[in-house]
Amino acid sequence: MSIYVGNLSYEVTEEDLKAVFAEYGTVQRVSIPTDRETGRPRGFAFVEMQEESKEDAAIEALDGAEWMGRDLKVNKARPREKKSSFGGGGRRNDRYSDNY
Repeated sequence: MSIYVGNLSYEVTEEDLKAVFAEYGTVQRVSIPTDRETGRPRGFAFVEMQEESKEDAAIEALDGAEWMGRDLKVNKARPREKKSSFGGGGRRNDRYSDNY
């Protein structure tokens, strides 16, 4: 399982996040997604910890906490949604669904 960390400063580094979450347990991995076009961080990250009980403690302590001038949003990461390989996001307009 991993932890979603939102409302991050664009200046945050993986090392910064590792240091904060290490107070609650062993950090296995930190991922800070970047914008494809600009290469800038997108303002959120994912943290994976060794033990789920440690993840829960970190979430409890850090959700809503002020860090680097921002109030963090910290919770369990939701599984990534599968995207359709077709255009339009795989959604159909129900009004016209009888025509398919």
